[in-house]
Amino acid sequence: MKIDTGQFKSKLLDYFDQKYSDSILEKFSSYLALLTKWSKAYNLTSIKNPDDMVILHIADSLSINPYLSGSRIIDVGTGAGLPGIPLAIINSDKQFVLLDSNNKKTKFLIQAKADLQLKNVEIVHSRAEDYKPTDCFDAVLSRAFTSLATMLERTNHLCSKNGQFLAMKGAYPDQEIKDLNNAYIVDKIAKLNIKSLDAERHVILIRHKL
Repeated sequence: MKIDTGQFKSKLLDYFDQKYSDSILEKFSSYLALLTKWSKAYNLTSIKNPDDMVILHIADSLSINPYLSGSRIIDVGTGAGLPGIPLAIINSDKQFVLLDSNNKKTKFLIQAKADLQLKNVEIVHSRAEDYKPTDCFDAVLSRAFTSLATMLERTNHLCSKNGQFLAMKGAYPDQEIKDLNNAYIVDKIAKLNIKSLDAERHVILIRHKL
């Protein structure tokens, strides 16, 4: 069945104001339409309004793009593919692994990968602590996955020696940062400014202490 992407195209174009190519905006539209369709049965997102989906799913995910480094990236606890799918769409030169332990969500991700023809994406159905990749990653992403300390504990083995953890948070996580052990260094704490979003967003960049 053909998915109607019309309700998203104009909203994406208005929001990003020619920042991205037509082909990229088409993939964003197709992703949001597919997410809307599957959510009716799988409850993948509670956000239904197209304007809100553009801001909270696409723009919010893309806000950490300036902080990405390396070519191999894993999105841990990706859920419906956030932030991994939007980031993979605009970074065709990088390889992304989208990992989640929820079977319904990984089924959706497999379909999204096929429909969007995302050759730079691999879907993994697993808990983070159980996943043992052949090679470690340059960057480990998480979006509202868990506390910083728990994230690092569960994903430490996934990050290369010189790699970086990027944790997306809402309000400034002062106590979580204080709770980190001395095996890690907080490189940067950046406030993310997302147009039309009246809420706090931060990204915490962390690396191993060498």
